[in-house]
Amino acid sequence: MFLAAGLPRAYAQAAPLATSRVVQSQVLNSADAALNERQAKDWGLRPEEWARYRQLMHGPLGIYSPNLDPLTALGIEARSAEERDHYAELQVQAESRRVDKTLAYQRAYDAAWKRLYPGQQRVNLPGAQAPSAGNRGSGRLAVFVKADCAPCDQRVRQLQAAGTAFDVYMVGSRQDDVRIRQWATRAGIDPARVRARTITLNHDAGRWLSLGVPGGLPAVVREVKGEWQRQ
Repeated sequence: MFLAAGLPRAYAQAAPLATSRVVQSQVLNSADAALNERQAKDWGLRPEEWARYRQLMHGPLGIYSPNLDPLTALGIEARSAEERDHYAELQVQAESRRVDKTLAYQRAYDAAWKRLYPGQQRVNLPGAQAPSAGNRGSGRLAVFVKADCAPCDQRVRQLQAAGTAFDVYMVGSRQDDVRIRQWATRAGIDPARVRARTITLNHDAGRWLSLGVPGGLPAVVREVKGEWQRQ
């Protein structure tokens, strides 16, 4: 049967469905574009820079380091020295803001504890203090790193090549020994030095935040007159 306009009924019914799919696709594309624009702005990037970051993470870089942040990824794959410096500056600024927020919250937490539990000692869990008693006052370096952090790997390699004794603390290890071992392998840590204890591998367990040292990771710190300072 044909309609008055001469079109098959099935065609007339399919047309609204096709139109609906087009509209839905346009809405989804618009939502994706808005999300990308917002995410780019959060990192101080232009839309085209965010698009390049996403493209990079779909390539070898994303396979080797799937959790890289946009600034590190773009910095590693910079196409010029100027571009590399640009992303380095953006990352320093971003890390500074993050540390400021973290310290502000830590101060608020400390104040809340004092208000709610005045005079009461906090429970000190094993391993939750600042770098272990074994290196307090010894001049031994404590090195704080995280996974998927190319500058962290590079700093550790430099210290190892110099023959320096140091203790590595992995932030975000989730108390998972496998994560630390995998990181150590990728970073080129010499197993012989680990066996000799000239390099030790440890879970951070909250130590980094407890130090209150400004700046981001990697962080190489040493205790000087009772205070932990960057080296």
